[in-house]
Amino acid sequence: MLRRRLSPARYRAITAGALAVLCLIVLTGVLVRLTGSGLGCDDWPACNDTNLIDVSSKHAAIEQVNRLLTGLVSIGVIAAVLGALLREPRRRDLTLLSLGLVIGVIGQIVLGGITVLVDLHPAAVQGHFLLSMVLVANAVVLHLRAGLPDDRPRPPRSTDRSHLVHVWAILAATATTLVLGTIVTGAGPHAGDEDVQRYGIAIPDAVRAHSIAVWVSVALVALLGYRVRHTSEARRRLEHPLTAWIFIAIAQGAVGYIQYFSDVPAPLVFVHVAGATALWAVTVWLVVALMTDPAEASPPTPAAGSLGEALDERGALVDHG
Repeated sequence: MLRRRLSPARYRAITAGALAVLCLIVLTGVLVRLTGSGLGCDDWPACNDTNLIDVSSKHAAIEQVNRLLTGLVSIGVIAAVLGALLREPRRRDLTLLSLGLVIGVIGQIVLGGITVLVDLHPAAVQGHFLLSMVLVANAVVLHLRAGLPDDRPRPPRSTDRSHLVHVWAILAATATTLVLGTIVTGAGPHAGDEDVQRYGIAIPDAVRAHSIAVWVSVALVALLGYRVRHTSEARRRLEHPLTAWIFIAIAQGAVGYIQYFSDVPAPLVFVHVAGATALWAVTVWLVVALMTDPAEASPPTPAAGSLGEALDERGALVDHG
C-alpha cells in the first residue's frame, strides 16, 4: 500500500507543473499548424509507413517534436495522480480532478491520431484544440483546489448568488468566443497543410461572429466590475482575476484586429492563441475565485510555475461535496 507522505505545498507545485505542460503542448500544436507541418507525419502512432520516429524533413521533425511532448504531458499528469495518492492528507476532490486529466490526455491522444488519419479535417482540428481547453480548465481547478486548507470550509452564506450566475455567464461567453475563434481558424489560411479541407465559411462572417462574442464577454466583465465595486467581499475575491482578465482581453483585442487587417501573419496568430489560452485560464480562475474567500487559500508556493503562480493568489474552489 502506498505511504502518503507528500506535503500539500509540494503537491501544489506538482499541479502547477501539470498546468504548465498542458499549456505548452497547446502552443507547440499551434506551431505545427502555422508551419504547415500537420501532415509531416502522415500516419499514427508511427510517423509514417517505414519509421516510428522520423525527423528527416522540417515538417516531420516539427510534428514529431509535438508528438513526443505528449510524453512530457503524460509525465506531468501521472505525477498529479500519484501525488494526489501520496499527499498527506489524501483528498478525494484532488484525486478525482487528477484522474480527469488522465481521461483528457487519453482522449487527446486518440483524437490526435484521428486528426491525422482524416487529413486534418477542420472539425477534428477544432475538437483537438477545444479538448485542450477543457484540460487546461481541469488543471486550473486542480491547482486552485490544491491551495485550499484540508478542512475546505464552505463559502460564507452572504455570497451573492447573482454574482455567481454572472461569472458563469462570463465563462459561457468566453467559451463561445473560443469556439467561434476555432471556426475562424478552420476557415482561414493556417490549416496545418496547404492541401487540407477548410470550412466553407466566408472569413469576414466568421470573424464578425467571433468579434460579437468577444464584445459580449467584455461587456459582461465590465458589468461585473461595476456591480462589485461597492461589495467588499466580492471585490476582494475578484480583484486579481478581474484585473488579469481585462489586461489580457485588451491585448487580445489589439492582436486580433492587427492580425485581421495584416492578412493574418503566423507570428500574430501564435500570440493570439497563446493569449486565448491565458484568457481562458483566467476566466476559470474568475469563477473559482468567487467561490472561495481569498483568506482561506494557502499562500503561493515558490516552486509553482509562472501561470500557476499567477493563479495561486486568489483562487481556490470550495468543495461542496
